[in-house]
Formats: sequence, C-alpha cells, structure tokens
Amino acid sequence: MNHHARSTRRRLTACVVALVGAWLAARPLDVLARDGRPSVPSVPAGLEVSSAHRPYLVGHAVGTQNYVCIQKANGAFAWNPWGPQATLLSDDDEQIITHYLSANPDESGEQRPTWQHSKDSSQVWAMPIANSSDPAFVEQGAVPWLLLRVVGESNGPTGGRRLTKTSYIQRVNTSGGLAPTEGCGSGNIGARALVPYTTDYYFYAERDR
Repeated sequence: MNHHARSTRRRLTACVVALVGAWLAARPLDVLARDGRPSVPSVPAGLEVSSAHRPYLVGHAVGTQNYVCIQKANGAFAWNPWGPQATLLSDDDEQIITHYLSANPDESGEQRPTWQHSKDSSQVWAMPIANSSDPAFVEQGAVPWLLLRVVGESNGPTGGRRLTKTSYIQRVNTSGGLAPTEGCGSGNIGARALVPYTTDYYFYAERDR
C-alpha cells in the first residue's frame, strides 16, 4: 500500500471514529414506545408512513455513502452515487443488519439499496419515494432524510424471515455522507469517494403482520 493510500485510509478511519463518537453522544433515547415497540419518529412533511403500518425495528447505521466520478452526457464531471456500505446496530450496540447496494431479483436485477439481517440473512430491497433536507430536521452537510418503499424481499438460506415483513423504511437523523464538492474531473473518471455517515433506519410492517 503506497503512502497516499495509507494516508487516505487513516483520514477515513478518523472521520468514521469522529462520526461514531458524535452519534453515540447524540443518539435519541426515546426510540421505544411503552409497549416495547419503536416509537414513530418525528419527520418532515412527506416522509410519514400510513397508520396502517407500524415501526417494528430500529437500526443505528455507521458506514459510508459511496460515490464514483463520471462524465455526464453533457460533458460535465460529477460524483455519482454508488450505494451505501454500513452496519446497523441495535440499541445495545449489537450488529443486526448490513446495508449495501445490490441487484433486486424481484425487479430483474435493478440495483437497489439493500438490507440483510445479520442473524438469518433475510433481505429486503427498497426504492426511495420521498426525501427531505428541511433544515428544521436535517443538519447542515448531511444527506437527506428518506422514505423508501420495499420493492423486493428474500428469505434467508434456511428460511429466515426477520426482515421480509418490512413494507417501508425511513432514513432519519442523518449526519455526513454528502458527495465531495471537488476532486472529480477529466483525470479522475472512475475514482471513488467513500464519505462517512451515520443515520437511523426505521423499519415498518403492516399492523396485522
């Protein structure tokens, strides 16, 4: 590994450590309702989930939002989203889910954000249907909050279904993760940027499931 690569890795590690520390200090303490289920989070208008669905699981994510430098059809250069890579933790800091981009078999291989349960390997794929950068909710410099609708599911290899009841997912309490503002040009096509971020993901299911 050359000096530049080692330096880049050290900077990325330092950023992740700093974000994790800030997240641990600021994470909400009221995610559970009195019945032990997650409370519905407060979100900007347009990111609400119908009352026919209820949150059943919360995962606190630590990882990166990834980008690749491309040249657009109009000749401009830009950092293009290339999917997340994150680990979701429970309130007890136990790893529960891995988050990444992958092909959704229910949509003929369409690339979608994916969540895979760490215990039974069940998976869901979801499509963003609304987003918000409302400054009353979203901190400056953070990726938008999202509402996603599940568009694919898969049991684990032994039939596990821990995630397959999911109908909607909310991405809230984001920090970091925005694409770089420089470093993408004619000499950088194909370059990748891994930008540290943290967030909370709320998983919803229909109330009768």
